[in-house]
Amino acid sequence: MYNPFEKLNTEKSEPIILGIESSCDETAAAVIKGRTILSDEIASSAKIQAQFGGVVPEIASRAHTDAVAEVVERAVKNAGVTYADIDAIAVTYGAGLLGALLVGVSFAKAFAYALNKPLIAVNHIRGHLAAAYLDAPELKPPFVTLLASGGHTAILYAGSEAEFEILGATLDDAAGEAFDKVARVLGLQYPGGPNIERCAKDGAPVIPMPKMLKGGGGYNFSYSGLKTAVINYCHTKEQKGEEYSKADVAASFQSAAVDVLVEKTVAAAQEKGVDTVTAGGGVVANTYLRNSLQTACQKHGLRLVLPEKRYCTDNAAMIASEGLVQYRLGNFAGMDLTAKASIPLAATLETVQSRRAKE
Repeated sequence: MYNPFEKLNTEKSEPIILGIESSCDETAAAVIKGRTILSDEIASSAKIQAQFGGVVPEIASRAHTDAVAEVVERAVKNAGVTYADIDAIAVTYGAGLLGALLVGVSFAKAFAYALNKPLIAVNHIRGHLAAAYLDAPELKPPFVTLLASGGHTAILYAGSEAEFEILGATLDDAAGEAFDKVARVLGLQYPGGPNIERCAKDGAPVIPMPKMLKGGGGYNFSYSGLKTAVINYCHTKEQKGEEYSKADVAASFQSAAVDVLVEKTVAAAQEKGVDTVTAGGGVVANTYLRNSLQTACQKHGLRLVLPEKRYCTDNAAMIASEGLVQYRLGNFAGMDLTAKASIPLAATLETVQSRRAKE
């Protein structure tokens, strides 16, 4: 499809980017100027979803439909800019809940068309990786980054803003998925991650857990065995009528899930010879992970760049941040843009320019 913005001049030093995010249960919009956040608005349906023990796609889609126009309007108003000031509109097109994504994509396309502004398609995972630039605007590759979210968990080498190399990844479940499933086993409410962390504060990591390829597997790791070990431990205790400490289970699981991520991330940074480590994704909001990563990086003389906790979980500022990367590359989307529920990690990290070079 013809894209009138394909040859747009992208030399502007601090373009104003509007980001829109609707991949799950939060409708978000944010405006950035360069790497400075001007506004960040979120309308969440998490409390409603908690009543069902998880996200109900239909409820999420309806909530996005009700909220998206108001959230975008608030974001632009609170940024102190006008619609005419906006240089481009970045929107999450995948991965996530298809119905929820379609709401954001449809709104962004209509908004961009009405304002005659370029549209930028952003992958949710690349948004998590770009969140580090919001915390440290001067940050430049190369660096090693830890991705830990509900859908993906990997250790990556950033050779440039545009391209990443996958050094290792989970061989089965993602870290965030494991946190949520263990939380359900322990009878903790949705969302699982924060509640596991709160529960673990009253416990100690005294229950043996699988090593998760800690001493091998390169930079890969596995969460399936860890998740199963927790389930079997709890079910065995219940079947025998024995009491057990949920806090100790939570603390033991959290330690096993996080320690391997920290160890292998630092090892990757040392092997690659970089002096900076970054991290992104919802699991990076976990305090134990943040503290452990900080301690390990300090021990080995590495600089650690961590986004604020609110920019680790789903938000539109990170989408705008990745939008800025794609804006400078001249990667604009046409009005034929559609949502994708699933995108393989390798495809996530491949840029439009990289694909064009292969064609």
